[in-house]
Amino acid sequence: MLLEPGLNLTLRPMAYPVFFEMYRNAIKNTWTVEEVDFSTDLVDLRSKMTDAERHLIHRLVAFFATGDSIVGNNLVLNLYKHINAPEARMYLSRQLYEEALHVQFYLTLLDTYVPDQAERAKAFAAIDNIPSIQRKARFCMKWMDSINGLNELTTKEHRRAFLLNLICFAGCIEGLFFFAAFAYVYFLRSKGLLNGLAAGTNWVFRDESSHMAFAYECITVARKEEPDLFDAKMERDVEAMLREAVECETQFAQDLLSGGVAGLSVQEMRGYLEYTADQRLQMLGLTPVFRTKNPLSFMDLQDVQELTNFFERRVSAYQVAVGVGAANDVVLDATF
Repeated sequence: MLLEPGLNLTLRPMAYPVFFEMYRNAIKNTWTVEEVDFSTDLVDLRSKMTDAERHLIHRLVAFFATGDSIVGNNLVLNLYKHINAPEARMYLSRQLYEEALHVQFYLTLLDTYVPDQAERAKAFAAIDNIPSIQRKARFCMKWMDSINGLNELTTKEHRRAFLLNLICFAGCIEGLFFFAAFAYVYFLRSKGLLNGLAAGTNWVFRDESSHMAFAYECITVARKEEPDLFDAKMERDVEAMLREAVECETQFAQDLLSGGVAGLSVQEMRGYLEYTADQRLQMLGLTPVFRTKNPLSFMDLQDVQELTNFFERRVSAYQVAVGVGAANDVVLDATF
């Protein structure tokens, strides 16, 4: 089983080919930070954006500065240790590379947008000195620390605790905190601002969508193998977790929009957070709790376009060729 203790090293016959296909697809979607052109963004920051919009973007990059590092740490300390399938660990290895790439992207972004060394240092220390970011970091660390002492998932309670960590990082952090951050970027793009940031965010968006899809597939597999893992208490815990995540992100929205950004309100962001949280619950087969419609039409369109691109069409400009022919075909049910 996917969560049973041990270290399965056997790729033949392949028990979970869907994870191997996710790994192959992730390899196709390779990009580099050097491809992103921030030159027009600097013009926007200097002469086209209001003080309130600049405050928004400075707070946003301060969150970005450490957000993906937290995700990468949880991946190494917890996920890789307990997901017992070599093809799944291949995907996690690729995800770790992508998290490092995102860290590089946001490092470059921060160095470009915040030239003042003192301000840059404050941004890197945001989890210590900016209350709205500190609250989100504490939320992340609480769930990461919750299973740090588990060396093996020997009981169902251990596996439930692990699944809660996985749901937190996939549904709340990557699927809510990061999606909200993307919404601010796409809002600014809808006003013709920071197109370089938006272009890079398109790639990060696809990566994060893939990470979330992988995690939710792991959860689906675990539930099929052990149906009793998701009991009533587990469902209540997931709902409470998402409610807390929405509250954390709402405080962040109040901070980002505190200067009064024309065209975007805290109420609209709260509505988008509730809408997104319900989506994450539905992906788990759970009942939505907020039943809020998406108030951000530009983000609704973005979700449709990007997820369609990622899961169905795969934009050619975003792919690396992996070769064709018999030598590259993989037989999933072969034995040694």
